[in-house]
Amino acid sequence: MGEAATVPTLSTLPAAQRDAALARFAFLRPHLEDGVPLARLAREGAVPPRTARRWLARYRRAGLAGLARWPRADRGQRKVAADLQGLVEGLALQRPRRSIAAIHRQVVAVAAERGWPAPSYGCVYDIVRRLGPALLTLAHDGAQGYAQAFELLHRREATAPNAIWQADHTQLDLWLLNEHGQPARPWLTIVLDDFSRIIAGYYLTFVAPSALGTALALHQALWRKGDARWPVCGIPDVFYTDHGSDFTSRHLEQVAADLGMQLVYSTRGRPRGRGKIERFFGTVNQLLLGDLPGYAPAGGAPAIPTLTLPTFEARFRAWLLDDYHRRIHGETRQAPLARWEAGGFLPRLPESLEELDLLLLTVTKARRVQRDGIHFQGLRYLDPTLAAYVGEDVTIRYDPRDLAEVRVYHRGTFIGRAICPELAGEALGLRELVRARNEQRGAVRRELRDRAAIVERLLALRQGAPPPVEPAAAPPQAGPAAPRLKRYRHE
Repeated sequence: MGEAATVPTLSTLPAAQRDAALARFAFLRPHLEDGVPLARLAREGAVPPRTARRWLARYRRAGLAGLARWPRADRGQRKVAADLQGLVEGLALQRPRRSIAAIHRQVVAVAAERGWPAPSYGCVYDIVRRLGPALLTLAHDGAQGYAQAFELLHRREATAPNAIWQADHTQLDLWLLNEHGQPARPWLTIVLDDFSRIIAGYYLTFVAPSALGTALALHQALWRKGDARWPVCGIPDVFYTDHGSDFTSRHLEQVAADLGMQLVYSTRGRPRGRGKIERFFGTVNQLLLGDLPGYAPAGGAPAIPTLTLPTFEARFRAWLLDDYHRRIHGETRQAPLARWEAGGFLPRLPESLEELDLLLLTVTKARRVQRDGIHFQGLRYLDPTLAAYVGEDVTIRYDPRDLAEVRVYHRGTFIGRAICPELAGEALGLRELVRARNEQRGAVRRELRDRAAIVERLLALRQGAPPPVEPAAAPPQAGPAAPRLKRYRHE
């Protein structure tokens, strides 16, 4: 048996090898301490005399570590010419990746041309196997594959609630019925608080990820939820996302600048530190989707859907608030809700919901106010304030999740909300409509009278005549009472 080239120190020995070395020292101790002949110890211990002498020599040379069993430094290596080994390694590192059999055939051909001894398949296999995985990954997968597998990560860690929020999307492994009754897989966008792992906002849709989905999820995350089970709100210090087009829009940059929220993007092509969100998506699959009809794991056949998106969203929300937020997290050792509330801090909020709507709700449409309201997507929206804008062009902003009302802006100024009676469950009364109509008519008549008075005054001054004196208002005459409501033909 060959010896190792160098004997490591005792501190580098594994526990099993230390025990083996100690057992050999116990065999040698009578000879070392009491002078018992080594041949006698070998005979009584059934150890070959040559082995006993070798143990003694190794102990005297290296101490207890010398008695450990160390493999040969060249164990498992085959002796091949340096040029032949270099050829095998070079072929193994070429792109595209070659099979061992292909490398062996080519090496045998080159060896025959050069008069070298032909290596066996096992010899080629051993040479390739000894190549480092990092070297193979860099050669075959490039710099990006190498960085993904072997480069050290800088993991962002928040130290308080609302210090860092992360956002991402995933297409769920669940088949639902869309609005046309066809099977479709929904997309889930979430905003996660890095410190507590609580979900600050989410958005479910059948549409692929877009700036709209991000805006709606962030809108929900920033504002109060109106649900005591879900107190998360406020403006985060940092909003951390990847380089998706929906996250890098100029609009989101404007929103962040206005709210005082720092945007941080992961390295392009290397979405590092996003394992927390991926873990949440895995939790959704394991604890929620697996028990629902229509669940189809990745790679499986499409399942038969029975749920609609609104039905699934109700189940998802209930699971999120009553289960996930209250379940002990495996990494933080606290429930997300308890960890978020433990800080006792006051979150920074936008100045108003209207201001937040103007910033985030990017679904805008230009419309002209008609005599019967605003027409949009086959629906009609009414509000008394629209009486002053009949015939005017306005901009409406709306939440696609709730079409019961739209927010109306005229030349960038918010003028009010208009409701769709069919969806909102409330109707605009005729008396209220007539009052708004009469007030607007009176305002227009007063403006017309004021403009006419200005013209008459200026013309009189130009002609040198004294300005006309407005007649005093005649006292009201008694007569039959006028009807309170005036009907029109179109009513």
